[in-house]
Amino acid sequence: MALNSQEISALAELNLSDQRPLRLSECPRSISAASTVTVLILWEIFGRQVNPLFLSYPSAIGKAFGQVLASGEFQRQALISLEVFAIGLSAALILGIALGLLMGRYRLAEYVLDPYVYAFDATPRVALIPILLLWFGLGMPSRIAIVFLSGVFPVLMNTFSGVRTVSSALVEVGQAYGASERQLFGKIILPAALPFIIAGIRLAIGRALIGIITAEMFTAVTGLGALLIRYSSALATDKFFVPVIFLALLGVLLSAALEKLQKRLAPWKETERTL
Repeated sequence: MALNSQEISALAELNLSDQRPLRLSECPRSISAASTVTVLILWEIFGRQVNPLFLSYPSAIGKAFGQVLASGEFQRQALISLEVFAIGLSAALILGIALGLLMGRYRLAEYVLDPYVYAFDATPRVALIPILLLWFGLGMPSRIAIVFLSGVFPVLMNTFSGVRTVSSALVEVGQAYGASERQLFGKIILPAALPFIIAGIRLAIGRALIGIITAEMFTAVTGLGALLIRYSSALATDKFFVPVIFLALLGVLLSAALEKLQKRLAPWKETERTL
């Protein structure tokens, strides 16, 4: 069908073309890199103007990092903390996901466990540290217990919320086709709740990192928390930032790995984003 002159002029005014303006959201890595470099430069400039007892700066922290690595002290203490972190977080994820699935799927489990979950989640973890130290002593078991309690509730509650958002129509269709309870969990419920579970794991990682440092600062025996106490007591601000930055980078790397895992296991969530 041929277009008349008025339609042609209207299309020309719309200025329709194959080219579209570049959006900043299309180059996230460049934006993140530029933001990081800018912050480091500003930190370096500002930090040099401040008394080193109160604040250090990136170049001094990098030099201190080389010193603590050369002594081997940082590696020893970091391995202790990472072992506690891995054991406590793994136990928290296993139990949290399992209980979240049960509470979301079965009303009876929700009614039985719901009061205790919300009560323990609202209880400050720091308030429980003295009693945990009394029960388990100053060694690894008490620190694992603190990491576990710090990480279990975010993933449990997110898993529970994810299962509750699964469409009942999908479950009914599966039941109509004769799917067993195990198949419903594996083929419908778990995939639909996966983005919520990943989000809960990301929250649990941050909480667990806070938990391990809090526990080690209370015991002040071994681990990165003990290093923080030692460096702060010696007023070694540059060395104090080494464990802090290490933990921050660890959290960022684990979070990025989980984001990639979600894109692989639940690619449809990216297509649902509007912004």
